[in-house]
Amino acid sequence: MEISSSLLSPRRPTRRITLGGVPIGDGAPITVQSMTTTKTADVDGTLAQIYALAAAGADIVRCTCNEEAAAEGLAHIVPRSPVPIVADIHFHHEMALAALEAGVQGLRLNPGNLRKEAEIKQVAAEARDRGVPIRIGVNAGSLHPDLYKKYGGATPEALVESARNELAFFEEVGFDDVKISVKASSVALMIAAYRLASETFDHPLHLGVTEAGPPPAGLVKGTAGIGALLAEGIGDTIRFSLTADPVEEARAGRQLLESLGLRERKGLDLIACPSCGRAQVDVIAVAKEAQEALEKLNLPIQVAVMGCVVNGPGEAREADIGIAAGKQKGHLFIRGKIIRVVPEADMVAALVDEAERLVAEGVEARMAAADKTAGAEAEADRRALLESTGDDPNQTSAKIEIIRRHSDS
Repeated sequence: MEISSSLLSPRRPTRRITLGGVPIGDGAPITVQSMTTTKTADVDGTLAQIYALAAAGADIVRCTCNEEAAAEGLAHIVPRSPVPIVADIHFHHEMALAALEAGVQGLRLNPGNLRKEAEIKQVAAEARDRGVPIRIGVNAGSLHPDLYKKYGGATPEALVESARNELAFFEEVGFDDVKISVKASSVALMIAAYRLASETFDHPLHLGVTEAGPPPAGLVKGTAGIGALLAEGIGDTIRFSLTADPVEEARAGRQLLESLGLRERKGLDLIACPSCGRAQVDVIAVAKEAQEALEKLNLPIQVAVMGCVVNGPGEAREADIGIAAGKQKGHLFIRGKIIRVVPEADMVAALVDEAERLVAEGVEARMAAADKTAGAEAEADRRALLESTGDDPNQTSAKIEIIRRHSDS
């Protein structure tokens, strides 16, 4: 951490939760979150946006799960995402159960929308059994009518009581793997609500000014609210809610944390897929080797290491450069376009060499220097891998069948 972080108020101590391997609370690095704007049923489009968000600095990405098609999409998305996925649940507890079947690493429940005690407890019990944390996502615009009446509107006390009521349901089924948000579109209300929440709960807090609007006003609101609380030591995860490309949200969140010295600055931004049924190489080892080689050069680029040639270049097309591993080969790509096919043993060396050339010469020059036969060779490798692994290497169809049975019941 930079020295500037030591000049802020000490971080508020909280309990620790883990979301898909990402630690939250209890002194863990503050994480950046964002949310996809695609239809979750559009698997390829959603994955492309997730990779773009990860490249821009998002540690966790939320996707809506508002219908069966979205849950089925999540079953395809989760095993191919480079970051943990949180399913956003609004009115139907069945969608929370379906999202858990799809393998999501987290849920977000709005207590103002999902109100039946038995359904809330059912979801919490299922999340407990699967080790999946839940965010209690209170929103000033959708409080339970009883709380509006009790407090005469959306007040800090009303927002915190909403979270407390939901937490009580969770506690009855022995579930406490929770983080909490008490968002409002009013910056002043948001700050006051989080201050009260920090005095009330020891759970990690997720910060955000909801419905902040388009930039630049939305950026100002988000920075004013989130930044003020972070300076006071309050907050464990953050999201800028902008009416804009969500990549701007992730980038703004990362930049805010860096400017406060709460996250380290780095020139290289390397993302990698988590591996799946199609991977033919040790993705973790390749990513580690690439990270070590590229960090020494401190190149200001986004680099992707992908485990298969079927989906890799498309999913990581927002990255400046990347490598997708095939059978004893690597497909080197720039902005999703294949420029060279290299032997597996040379993948990292070729990636490093091309990255240096890219920085020195620019994207257009390196695109122009692409091997003209690379595209056809890559397509042949892609077809061969599909034939050898089939259309469902991650057993997604079995998950979808369970999701459909839940929906039918």
